[in-house]
Amino acid sequence: MPRVLYTAFDIVPSPKGASTHILHNIRGLVNSQFDVHLLTPNDGLLPPEDTVEGARVTRVSQSLSQNFLERATYFGKAVLAHLTLHPGYDVVHYRNTWEGLAVAQNKKRFGYKTLFEVNGLPSIELKYHYPGIDLNLLSKIKEQEIATLHLSDAIICPSNVTRDYIASLGLDRKRITVIPNGVSPSDFPPSPLPNRRGRVPVLLYIGTLADWQGLDVVIKSLPKILEQQPVQLRVVGRGRSRQRKLLAKQIRKLGVEGNVIVQPAVPHHEVPAVIAESDVCLAPLGLNDRNVTQGACPIKLLEYMASSRPLIASNMPIVRELVREDVDGLLFSPNDPEDLARQVLTLLNDDELSRRLADSATERALTKFTWHEAQKKLIKVYGRLLA
Repeated sequence: MPRVLYTAFDIVPSPKGASTHILHNIRGLVNSQFDVHLLTPNDGLLPPEDTVEGARVTRVSQSLSQNFLERATYFGKAVLAHLTLHPGYDVVHYRNTWEGLAVAQNKKRFGYKTLFEVNGLPSIELKYHYPGIDLNLLSKIKEQEIATLHLSDAIICPSNVTRDYIASLGLDRKRITVIPNGVSPSDFPPSPLPNRRGRVPVLLYIGTLADWQGLDVVIKSLPKILEQQPVQLRVVGRGRSRQRKLLAKQIRKLGVEGNVIVQPAVPHHEVPAVIAESDVCLAPLGLNDRNVTQGACPIKLLEYMASSRPLIASNMPIVRELVREDVDGLLFSPNDPEDLARQVLTLLNDDELSRRLADSATERALTKFTWHEAQKKLIKVYGRLLA
């Protein structure tokens, strides 16, 4: 039975999409008879040793008094220490350069193959979480990312946009396998649209409050929508204190406090019920390098689609890889609140269109973008690594 060390600088389980992705990857590996050991940080609440989806879990303690980079560096050292004390892994699968660079540099010493799962790159994403971050530091992080990519035996990523970006860093495209995110049909069953008669329609955004998500565009679109149609915007997601304060300020400035509810993230198993209470689901991704250059594969889109909800998303390549315009959902010009308002009103005024788009989206999600399909592609990558 091949032994796999899966490392991730993410809390698992948690409401974040990263946790969902990791858990489904582990399930696929365990079901394919891999012996998986997951190494992640501890949030101080979860047990240090655990079993999740049939995999052993070791959670590395961390000091919350340290900043993000200090904790990430400490986690990377803990991974290397684990490998030194526990040799014999066949594959080490990592999601970040924090641990990935040292893992890749030591692959001949320990005799394992390496797999780099690239969902996001800190050299691009950190400035959105920490706006004052030193640009020289980002440059050094990018150098580490490039080194890790070149040293890795195989690379997987969730979108063609991401693959193109990785290839632009000097990587052979043949070494990069695109495995889109997925959705579990049993977790996100289709549900009928709520009856709008006598009630205010609900617009839903679910996900992080990160600056690249484009939530400010949704807030700016509300006055235009409210001129013609009463609505309630429901925002459900985790965010840093700075992000929550900025969002609240934008809401107050436009005078739409009575039409917006901002709630903390909910456990992933509660997300289907949240979606079922909505009329229109939103993915307003901003026009920025995280979405356009690096790329991503928004899990929220696939969960909206599987749940049979009409959706509106930014018209950009990472969205069009999942959603066919005017077939599975409506798209709007990125960063354009007036165009977003126009598309929201189009759906709210056309029940037949809403149902047609929702039905098409559900069929597409449940046939092309399931976690089972993603797991099959991942196992093929492992097969090539171990051949």
